[in-house]
Amino acid sequence: QVQLVESGGGLVQAGGSLRLSCAASGRTFSINVMGWFRQAPGKERESVAAISWSGTSTDYADSVKGRFTISRDNAKNTVYLQMNSLKPEDTAVYYCAARDYASLGRLNSEYRYWGQGTQVTVSS
Repeated sequence: QVQLVESGGGLVQAGGSLRLSCAASGRTFSINVMGWFRQAPGKERESVAAISWSGTSTDYADSVKGRFTISRDNAKNTVYLQMNSLKPEDTAVYYCAARDYASLGRLNSEYRYWGQGTQVTVSS
């Protein structure tokens, strides 16, 4: 099994920045693609960003392109999400996810492992 633990969420004013981290433990050798998802109140969980094992391929939701950056450090089994120019509509619980396959995925069903989530609140 793989365990994922997110950190770095909090309250920030619009225009501010936050950096989320997700540390993986357990059978980390089975992890390939890692991603970030978010779920706002009353909405479905949606993909935010994904990154390949090597870090050379990334994918972003249109709503965060140019503002968010996903990266990973395989030596530390950690993936990051740098969030800049935050907007109130970015408010959500952010989840880290991991999958065994190499293709970048945007569907919840494509990811096998999930963290417990971290709250991000952006005030206007």
